Amino acid sequence: MQPQIIEITPEQTLHIRHKVMWPDKPIDYVRIAEDDQGTHYGLFLDDKMISVISLFISNQEAQFRKFATLHEYQGQGFGTILLQEIMDIVAQKKLHKVWCNARIEKSTYYAKFGMIATEKQFIKGGIEYVIMEKILC
Repeated sequence: MQPQIIEITPEQTLHIRHKVMWPDKPIDYVRIAEDDQGTHYGLFLDDKMISVISLFISNQEAQFRKFATLHEYQGQGFGTILLQEIMDIVAQKKLHKVWCNARIEKSTYYAKFGMIATEKQFIKGGIEYVIMEKILC
């Protein structure tokens, strides 16, 4: 069966966000204060949601956050399908920039989508991040 991408609610993202990104923290740790302002997408395989991403658009810029794929489905291209959908949405809306806070060890993955690491780095929960962006216009 072909994977399907469906718009979901912020609440529907929480299980995968928590399980993949911060399993040792309380589930509230994976909530975003701005979740109600975003658009959230789930990638489903055989009616099972296996990947999530949240998109926030403001001032002709898009930020994607909390991009996570269940561990047992990683490395099979499902996250790439979902992120490509986000890149397509951003392009269709003719936004100027798309960016994310990338875990440093994942930065080469985002580079495959034309994203460039900025000089802005930070640490959250003991994990190093770099802000990556792609200028579109």
